[in-house]
Amino acid sequence: MSQAASRPLFEHAQQTIAAGSKSFATAARLFDPATRRDALMLYTWCRHCDDVVDGQVLGFAAPSPASDSPQVRLVQLREYTRRALAGEPMQDPAFAAFQEVALARQIPEEQALAHLDGFAMDVEHRHYEQLDDTLQYCYHVAGVVGLMMARVMGVQDEAVLDRACDLGLAFQLTNIARDIVEDAALGRCYVPAQWLHEAGIDPERIADPANRPALATLATRLVDTAEPYYESAQAGLPALPWRCAWAIATARGVYREIGMKVKQAGPRAWDRRQGTSKLEKLGLLCQGLGQALSARVARQAAPRPPQLWQRPH
Repeated sequence: MSQAASRPLFEHAQQTIAAGSKSFATAARLFDPATRRDALMLYTWCRHCDDVVDGQVLGFAAPSPASDSPQVRLVQLREYTRRALAGEPMQDPAFAAFQEVALARQIPEEQALAHLDGFAMDVEHRHYEQLDDTLQYCYHVAGVVGLMMARVMGVQDEAVLDRACDLGLAFQLTNIARDIVEDAALGRCYVPAQWLHEAGIDPERIADPANRPALATLATRLVDTAEPYYESAQAGLPALPWRCAWAIATARGVYREIGMKVKQAGPRAWDRRQGTSKLEKLGLLCQGLGQALSARVARQAAPRPPQLWQRPH
């Protein structure tokens, strides 16, 4: 597809990320133009699939046929994804964007479909008994996105891909901690059931204000669980082109800071949605630049800790 023909796809991707993720949008500006374009178009597909399964548009409810269901929509997403990867003509801009990036960057079909499996876990109301169960969910909805984004940045080395997956896991653990109460209102819970039992929280009453002190303890536990994955991800920076390293270091800093705010807010963490201000993002952007430059002269990274959850190969 020519640059002129695909320009509307990129414009659609820019609009999608501006509405869908201010944190990732900030970091994405640091990529070189070609990488930024492909990363945004891949993000558009991920966001589109999420919204379609939930019957939303950019996070807001959207009308759908009465005969429609999340299960039907998921089957359609899988079919369109396979067709896009097979090179068939795509009319939907999200799938046309995905097709262009996936074929150019050689994104494996199993990774794209693994991401859709994460949405299936929501549709099936999957139960997460232990931390490993929660991490499996994190892999499908975020870890595999890290793998695909790394391929957009030109990464092929499996050890470096492990680090990219680790960053996705850390992001999602942070999201779970931040959104515990919001998710509970939607009938979803990603906190391990064992943890809830240990904290004396009834899974049916997670959002009860009386549970906030106990929830704060669990949120801290999630944030602390994310830390070694953030550290592992930082060790992958030297393998990236320097502008990609800057973008990833910044995104890492922004999401990690959200987790720190959840932890510091304690029982009041869910009085408002935790995030970072423009000034804080600017500081983290500068910090990310320093980390990216340091990565240029970094010594060989230590081996990935064996106790971390290992993605499927």
